[in-house]
Amino acid sequence: MKKYSIHVKTKQLKVNPDYFTGKVLLNEISSIIKSKEQKIYHVTFKNGARTKIHNHSGGQILIVTQGRGSLQLYSKSGNNKSKFQIKKTDKTNLNEGDIVYIPAKKLHTHGSINKKKVFSHIAINAKPSINKEVKTTWYESDFKTKVTKIIM
Repeated sequence: MKKYSIHVKTKQLKVNPDYFTGKVLLNEISSIIKSKEQKIYHVTFKNGARTKIHNHSGGQILIVTQGRGSLQLYSKSGNNKSKFQIKKTDKTNLNEGDIVYIPAKKLHTHGSINKKKVFSHIAINAKPSINKEVKTTWYESDFKTKVTKIIM
């Protein structure tokens, strides 16, 4: 089967260091292809970098394009919006070519598992409904048992 590739110059965004641990490059694809239904990014994690714990208002699809990484899902306990207990419920290793779906409002983190190699993926963040924008809520945590505040 013949492989096709399209090379489009993407728009590199300034990465907010509060949302990640380590060096991350973020290229926006959705504005280039004029997508109105979702936000699409190509994200590159270097030297073991990963996202902080977060969730999205709509579902998210990750398509791994390079390297090895992991996706960790969490459950929440407690009613406080900015301080609560968390528990890891699932960990999935991600390899080039893997595709995973993360449901809306599910707490999670993803990124590289190798401190010497790059991990990258395409992230497709779906709008929660037709007239609403994609919203990501980021949290400060210890990645094990507690969230201490909302970053944004």
